[in-house]
Formats: sequence, C-alpha cells, structure tokens
Amino acid sequence: MSDKRTGRNEKADYGDGIADVFDTWYGEESDSDCLSALSKLADGGPVLELGVGTGRVAVPLAASGLAVTGVESSREMIERLAAKPGAERVAVVEGDLADVPVDGEFSLVTCVDNTLFLLESQAEQVRCFTNVARRLRPGGVFVVEVPARVPRMDEDEQQGVFVEHVGAERVGLWVVEHDRAGQRMFMQQISFENGSVRLLPVPVRYAWPAELDLMAQIAGLRLRHRWSGWDGSAFTSQSVHNVSVYERIEDHVDLP
Repeated sequence: MSDKRTGRNEKADYGDGIADVFDTWYGEESDSDCLSALSKLADGGPVLELGVGTGRVAVPLAASGLAVTGVESSREMIERLAAKPGAERVAVVEGDLADVPVDGEFSLVTCVDNTLFLLESQAEQVRCFTNVARRLRPGGVFVVEVPARVPRMDEDEQQGVFVEHVGAERVGLWVVEHDRAGQRMFMQQISFENGSVRLLPVPVRYAWPAELDLMAQIAGLRLRHRWSGWDGSAFTSQSVHNVSVYERIEDHVDLP
C-alpha cells in the first residue's frame, strides 16, 4: 500500500529499515535444511521467491543452477541483494508480493521467513494464494513458512515484551500489541547496539493452518505436506513452525 500524500510505499518500510543489518543479524544464507528442501521441491524447474529480501534463499538456489526470480517491495533490500556475488543470476521484480507481478510459470513458488503474514488482511493473503496458483506449472508447488504459534501472553493481556537476541554487541527485543479478535499484532523490533536504538515497526496478520488451507482451496490449491521444520519433521499441536507445501488442483475452476 502506498501513502497517496507522500508516495511512500508503506509495505517497504520494514525492509528498508532493516536492510543494512539483516544479513548481519540473520546470516548471509538461509538454513541449509531450508535450501535443501526447496531445491528438491523445485525439481530442477524455475523458482519464484515472494519477499526475496537480501537473497538469503534466492542467491544460493541460483548458484545451484536453478533459474530464480524474486519479488520484493523494498528497494533497500533489492540493492543489498544486487551487491552480493552471484546476484546477477537472480531476476528481481520490485512489487507487492500479493500481486505476484511476474510472467511465466514456475515449478516452485516460495514465501518463507513469515513473510506471508506481513500482508495485513485476509483479503490480501487470499489474493496472494490466488495469484500464486495462476503462476504454478502442472506439478508445481507453493511453499509457505510461517509461525505455528503467536507469542504467549495471559488471556487478559494485550501487550508483551519478548527477547529476540542477547549478545555482547547487540540486544534485541520485540514489543507486541496483540488484537486476538482481528488476528493482528503490531510489533516494534527494538535493537540496542553501540549506544544507539533502532525501532522497526512490523504490523502482522496471522492465520492458523486450517485458515491457510482454506485460502489455498479458494485459490485452487490443496495441501501436499505440512512439516514443523525444513527437515520434514511431523507437524503436531506442539509445533512452533509451520512449513506448508501446496499443489494445484488441476480441475479447479476459478471463481468469477
């Protein structure tokens, strides 16, 4: 969403604000189990990553020989990606991940690191699923990684503070305001480093697994796998992470 008064892309705010330290905080590459699982699911075909960020997933997948395209709303993130060795192998499109603003068909579309929940309404999330389904080739899959839980707070509490990182150089906190009725959280990621304080606001709209499955069904997709991690471990009521793999329903008819 853009602010019509300023022309600013509000969806890019978090990415623009954290781009310069994202790889330092979270690593240059994604988890090896994640990269291995995505590579297998791609099965040699073209890959589309929604919310490509600094390329922690896209660059190593492209280095393995896969054709990779990424969608990203933050220009600062795109610039960080472009500066990495091997970035020339990744085609990057600036845009809203809900629009899936690319042409062609893909064997794998992926949206990892909780990025789907940055879409702030159910309608946007359904739109994302629907547009992804239109970009999947027969046999292709859509892989979503999101939290399986929300921060634990007492039932009468609407706010909480959670430790994200404690180290010699940096301390990170999440300060959360939780709207249970709306399935929304407004979070401030607060980082204390070298005597400075950085505030990164993050609005989130979460969805439970059953709701994700219904969004997929509306879009003409169905669940193939659900794991509690990239190692393929079984998803249970105790799982903290939700990795869901959706495939096309070939005889699905789009709603008018």
